[in-house]
Amino acid sequence: MRSRHTSSEQEDAELNMTPMIDIVFIMLIFFIVTTSFVKETGIEVARPSADTAERKENASILIGVRENNEIWMDNRQIEKDAIRSNVERMLAKNPEAGVVVVADKSASSGTLVQAIDQARQAGATGVSVAARQGQ
Repeated sequence: MRSRHTSSEQEDAELNMTPMIDIVFIMLIFFIVTTSFVKETGIEVARPSADTAERKENASILIGVRENNEIWMDNRQIEKDAIRSNVERMLAKNPEAGVVVVADKSASSGTLVQAIDQARQAGATGVSVAARQGQ
């Protein structure tokens, strides 16, 4: 008789893992949805300084211009003519995205103007140039 009583206690002591797995998946979905992803140009540039520089929070499209006038977007080098199509593609994903051109202070002003012009032709309404605060 004693052995029957012990086996029923073991059956009652089993742990149901389903609610715990459900909670873990809900937490995973929550963290994925609330995570903000930082996009980078893929290059390091020496930005010029400006006393009136302001931080722009909603800039999710970055165009990098190196000192040798190479243009970078999404960690890859692109041609000047490809800026417009890349910005159009990114704006299709996020229509309210801001565009920031991160240009090296030694880069050609002509390349900077072409990058800004291509971004505006793609439909970007807010195009900014990145600068460091102060001197």
